[in-house]
Amino acid sequence: QVQLVESGGGLVQPGGSLRLSCAASGGTFSSYAMGWFRQAPGKEREFVATISGSAMTTSYARFVQGRFTISRDNAKSTVYLQMNGLKSEDTAVYYCAADTENTNVQIATTDYDAWGQGTQVTVSS
Repeated sequence: QVQLVESGGGLVQPGGSLRLSCAASGGTFSSYAMGWFRQAPGKEREFVATISGSAMTTSYARFVQGRFTISRDNAKSTVYLQMNGLKSEDTAVYYCAADTENTNVQIATTDYDAWGQGTQVTVSS
């Protein structure tokens, strides 16, 4: 069973940067796709970014393109989300997720079968 633990959230001013990390344990990390999602208060969980098991393919939500970068280090079983140019509307709980049955990028929440506990990102002056 795959377990995921996020870290790196916090309070940042508009225009600032944060890097989220998600450490995985269990399973063969390099064989499955990873994704980042977020959920703001009163809103549904939404897709942010995904990366294939080999790290050769990535995909982003339109609202983060050019600002966020997803990456992974398979030797460390860790996926990252570098967030630059943060805006107040990026405030949310950010979750990492694993699709342990597929190595290709996935954008639907229903594609993922393992989730972390979430880390809060607050963008405010």
